[in-house]
Parts: sequence; C-alpha cells; structure tokens
Amino acid sequence: MNHVESFRIASRALAANKARSLLTMLGVIIGVAAVILLVGIGTGVQDEVTGSLEGLGSNLLFVMPGQYSGEIDGRGGPPGRQLTLDDMETIERSVDGISAIAPVLSASATIKAGNRSMRVVVAGGGDQGPEVFTNDLVGGRHYRRGEVQAASRVVALGYRVATTLFPNQDPVGRQVTINGQKFTVIGHYASMGGGLAGDQDTQVYVPVTAAQKLFNLSYINAIVVKASDPGQIDVVRANIRRALTPTFGEEFSVFSQEQTLGILSDLLGTLTYMLAGIAGISLLVGGIGIMNIMLVSVSERTREIGIRKAVGARTYDILSQFVIEAVALSVIGGAIGIVAGWGGAGLISQLTPVPTNVTPWAIAMSFTFALAVGVFFGVYPAWKASQLDPIEALRYE
Repeated sequence: MNHVESFRIASRALAANKARSLLTMLGVIIGVAAVILLVGIGTGVQDEVTGSLEGLGSNLLFVMPGQYSGEIDGRGGPPGRQLTLDDMETIERSVDGISAIAPVLSASATIKAGNRSMRVVVAGGGDQGPEVFTNDLVGGRHYRRGEVQAASRVVALGYRVATTLFPNQDPVGRQVTINGQKFTVIGHYASMGGGLAGDQDTQVYVPVTAAQKLFNLSYINAIVVKASDPGQIDVVRANIRRALTPTFGEEFSVFSQEQTLGILSDLLGTLTYMLAGIAGISLLVGGIGIMNIMLVSVSERTREIGIRKAVGARTYDILSQFVIEAVALSVIGGAIGIVAGWGGAGLISQLTPVPTNVTPWAIAMSFTFALAVGVFFGVYPAWKASQLDPIEALRYE
C-alpha cells in the first residue's frame, strides 16, 4: 500500500469522527495561536522601544545610578546612591562637548480637572528637555529655566490627558490638580504613543524640582546628555565619568545609545523567548491529547487492523496510516492556529495600545513545532497498532 492510499484511509478515519478530531486539534490550535500571539506582542514591544530609542539620535548618553555590566546576567543590583540635581550641574559645569542635558524623574499620580480625573505618569524634566527628546507641542509652551529653578507648578499635558480632561477645549491657562496640588497648564502635546517610558500620551510634564516637591523626593532617576558631536561620544562619556567619580565614587554607569539598545534588545529578546516557551507548553498538552485520542482510536479499530493484516497489510502500512492521522491532526490544527494567532495579534494592535509584530520566524517555529508534536506523539500509538497480532486482533470484541 502506497502513501497516497494511507493518506486516503487516514483522512476517511478522521472525517468519520469530526467532533472528536476537532476537539483533539483544539490543543494544537490554542498552542500555535498562543505562540504566535505572545511572540508577536514581545517582538512588537521590542521594535517599538528600540525604535523610540533610535529615533532620539545617535549622540545621547544615559547616566544612571548603580553599576551595570551592560549584559543581562544578574549583576549590578540596586544602586547604593541615587543621582541628584547637583550631579547634573557638575556634568553641565565641567564637561565640554555637551549641547543639552536633561534630568529624568517619573512617578505615578492622579490628575483632576473639575469632575474628570485619570491616572497618569508625572515626568519631571529640565528646560533643555525639548533639545534632548522629541515632543511636538500642539499648543502653549515648554517650561522655562526660571520655572525649573523656582519649582513652579506648571504642567504640559500629554495628548490623551488633554483630550480626557478638556474635551474640545484648549487646556492652556486652565487649572488642574495633581495629587491634590494645583498646577497651571502651559502646554499640551500631539499624540506620541508608546516610548521608552511607556504610553507618552498618558504622561504630564512638570519641572523636575516641582516633581521632587510633589513626591517628596531628593533624587532623580537618570540624566540624559546630548553630545555636540556624535564622533566625540566616547570622549564625553570619559569626561562624565571623570567629573562624577570624585563625589559619586563608582556607584553610577554611563551608557551610550548603542549600549542601551543592546541591553534593551537582550532583555526584550529574552522576554520574547520566555513567552514563546510558556506558550509552547500548551502545544505539548495538545500533543498529549493527540496521543490519547490515537490510543483510543487504535483500541476502537483493533478488528479493522486485524482484517487489514490478514489480507496482507504490512507492519509499515499500519504504522504509516496512524502516523499520518496524527500528523494530519497537528498540521490542520497548526494551520488554524496560525490564522487565529495572526488575527488575534492584528486585533490587539487595533483595539489596544499594545504593539504587535507577527514575524515569519514565529510562524515557521510554531508550525514546525506543531508538526513535530504530531510526529512525536503519534509514533507510539502507531507503533502499538502495527504490532498487533492479526489473530488476536480478529478475536477482539
């Protein structure tokens, strides 16, 4: 008996039990869809974050507290000392080749205007922030150096914050309260979507000194330095280390944009593979379901196997038939799972702010895994069927 005949018999056996075949494939469908969906989310987030960082330019340096190796290997740990505005002033005063410098401080808070309120991220920065980060003002202005020095309660609103609190209104000049403290709106931004610090449309921007008072903090999270000449980035980095070491010791790190991209890529890539591995567990469960159903099928068709062996069917013919049935279940389930996963990823990116990117390697990996699951978990039932004694099989009731 050739493979075409084996495939025909296997197809007829699956079609005879449509409900059972569909339920058997369900585990594979869910597994493949989960792999594609979770890998798509992980890849989409990775692309968006790295794209945001690359969009800032190639001449940025990030000063952060704590010692980091630049690799995702568990070293570094929490910093022993935090960065302060004095550290930023030291860099600004003593390091040449800097075109702009900006502190970074962020914390969550509740913002209110009238009877409307929402949870936001309050981002504290300096007057040179627009020279470092790309933020497009729709109306109003950014806060000035004098307002930073005076810790003025002025705020610029992200797009979603402005449209939620002041629908169809110009928010500039209006009053809002952040954690119960009054701030005057001086500007609002165009929609920027996701970024390094999350959804920038749900952020509000205040002077870093005002943010420190608001949250009762004396430190900042990081310092971002923009070098005048991208070709001198290593010189500027060395000079920053030289400037901070006398007062800060070695409890800080200075990353170039390339290093930061590498760290983020390693971290997000590891997360994506972990998500794929977790989703892959459901594929294994689906494979176990295939094996169970195939064993039931062997038991139900024992007499059929005995008759086929009695009329000359070889061990190989029986083996190939049942392997083909198991592989067909996994391949059809895998194909449906690909469509479901791809469609689910598209819906998520359309209906939520979570970015997705379904890549060919994720589809190929999940389908190949589904095929391998069908072969692996189909071999034992097929082997068991092929080893049945024809006399005993014909006596089976």
